[in-house]
Amino acid sequence: MGKTGNEGKGATELEAPMPTFRWEEIQKHNLRTDKWLVIDRKVYNITKWSSRHPGSQRVTGHYAGEDAMDAFLAFHRNLDFVRKFMKPLLIGELAAEEPSQDRGKNFQITEDFQALRKTAEDVNLFKSNQFFFLLHVAHIISMESIGWCTIFYFGNSWIPTIITAFLLATSQAQAGWLQQEYDHLSVYKSMWNHIVHKFIIGHLKGASANWWNHRHFQHHTKRWHPIADGKKKLKCLPDNHQHEYFFLIGPPLLIPLYLHYQTIMTRSYYTRFFITCITFYGVLGAILFLSFIRFLESHWFVWVTQMNRIVMEIDREPYRDWFSSQLAATCNVEQSFFNDWLSGHLNFQIKHHLSPTMPWHNLHKIAPLVRSLCAKHGIEYQEKPLLWALQDIIGSLRKSGQLWLDAYLHK
Repeated sequence: MGKTGNEGKGATELEAPMPTFRWEEIQKHNLRTDKWLVIDRKVYNITKWSSRHPGSQRVTGHYAGEDAMDAFLAFHRNLDFVRKFMKPLLIGELAAEEPSQDRGKNFQITEDFQALRKTAEDVNLFKSNQFFFLLHVAHIISMESIGWCTIFYFGNSWIPTIITAFLLATSQAQAGWLQQEYDHLSVYKSMWNHIVHKFIIGHLKGASANWWNHRHFQHHTKRWHPIADGKKKLKCLPDNHQHEYFFLIGPPLLIPLYLHYQTIMTRSYYTRFFITCITFYGVLGAILFLSFIRFLESHWFVWVTQMNRIVMEIDREPYRDWFSSQLAATCNVEQSFFNDWLSGHLNFQIKHHLSPTMPWHNLHKIAPLVRSLCAKHGIEYQEKPLLWALQDIIGSLRKSGQLWLDAYLHK
């Protein structure tokens, strides 16, 4: 007799086998309108979802058609939470005979770096010291308070004004370094990272969290300048003289003009600033005072952020493994209390880029492991004195300007 309709009720149906793909097929999906990537040998179609990615669709687009496992681990703190959003995007997996790494990337380096990361997790190097960050917030608020108290007590003559401007610029610069740490999810294991980040960048710094995310995370992925960008510059300023005019345009104007234009809608900081400042300087004086503060901060920001990035290799070497690409694009500046404070611990640029979610105060602890892995695979690990690193910015601008001249103007 045949089986009745009730028989087999509750039995588990066999799931359909997951489609498998070869790298040759996956690599074709690397367009703006067609993006696949691979994480832990699983293939995901992120074409429609990438526009909703918190770090902007450009970040995910950098890994379209490639393995993105190391980048995925580097940027995400709560992996179980993130993987819930990935399930609807799953379309298949790598064929069994395919290697985990695409395009001949060094599998051994990738495996060794993942082992290094596991060691760091085991010894709690990703665990933050809450008191450390509380003190940092306190010293930022204290400097701003001391600055305003200086004007309240001594008046708005030149000396109190200049002292206050330097104190407020310092407070702003330090708030800029600190907001990045919360943005990288380095402090908490919860949504408090986002809440504190928005407070610091919006109320203490006067910028937009979304604006920062869109521009910041890209330099943590892949850094390259396509030929099209070089050709466009033929109509602009001559790059072969950029080492001469850069410091007259970049640092003085970046934050005073560009940041204000992009983030003026973040009203809470500016409301507080002008209400306090107009009493002493009037409307025009307050605008000039804010511009001078941003002028000072802008120089600080540009010199620190470029001392271990602009001097490094930023050509499009298209398919390096994560570890090698970060070592090629970044270098360190020597550790000291002053260097750590001045740069917001960005003097540990190599370790910060390898593991962005690792708290500031633990970056120096992982240095011996990174050095050892570099030595094992013959990868250069660069670390410079502070003044040497700052001097290299000018040399790098001169060198890249000459390359631009030879490649495009004399072509």
